[in-house]
Amino acid sequence: MKSILVLDGHPDPVDRHLCHALAKAYQKGAEAAGHQATLVRIADLDFPVLRKPAEFEKEPTPEALRPARDALLAADHLVLVYPLWLGTLPAYTKAFLEQLLHYDTAFERSEGDKWPKGKMRGKSARVVVTMGMPSIAYTLWYRAHSLKSLKRNILGFIGFKPIRSTIFGMVENVDEARIGKWLGKLERLGRDAA
Repeated sequence: MKSILVLDGHPDPVDRHLCHALAKAYQKGAEAAGHQATLVRIADLDFPVLRKPAEFEKEPTPEALRPARDALLAADHLVLVYPLWLGTLPAYTKAFLEQLLHYDTAFERSEGDKWPKGKMRGKSARVVVTMGMPSIAYTLWYRAHSLKSLKRNILGFIGFKPIRSTIFGMVENVDEARIGKWLGKLERLGRDAA
């Protein structure tokens, strides 16, 4: 049994969004397989945006995000589901990650100018991205640049490994049968904690 944190990164709380359904499907599959799965909907949280490096380096995690931080620290596996907006994470989702991954949460403190060491070693992650464009265009033409950056420069940098991804494209023009297949895929991934 694994402990899993599922982050629903769609910033709009209206339930009709595919990201909300995908995050719930993953949680459902994980729980059906006996895993402990905590779902955090970023849209339901109210927190300040970081404005100064000192806030990241020295301030504590905001009170509203401490349950998510504690779930992250306890988790064996992280799942982040978000829509692609302007080629990357929505601003509120990025702001959430900046607050969640404060220095003391994400890194071990070291003496002097030593390279920081990530605290998430031994944990795996999956990133699920929805988008309006075809996923093949995002992958080949745009080279999945924002997803690669998230995986390498944020999640990988603090120790997550392996980091897998699932991309769903053309989400605005999809029928219910295709959505059902996507939800089934996320449930299967949840059961496998992959």
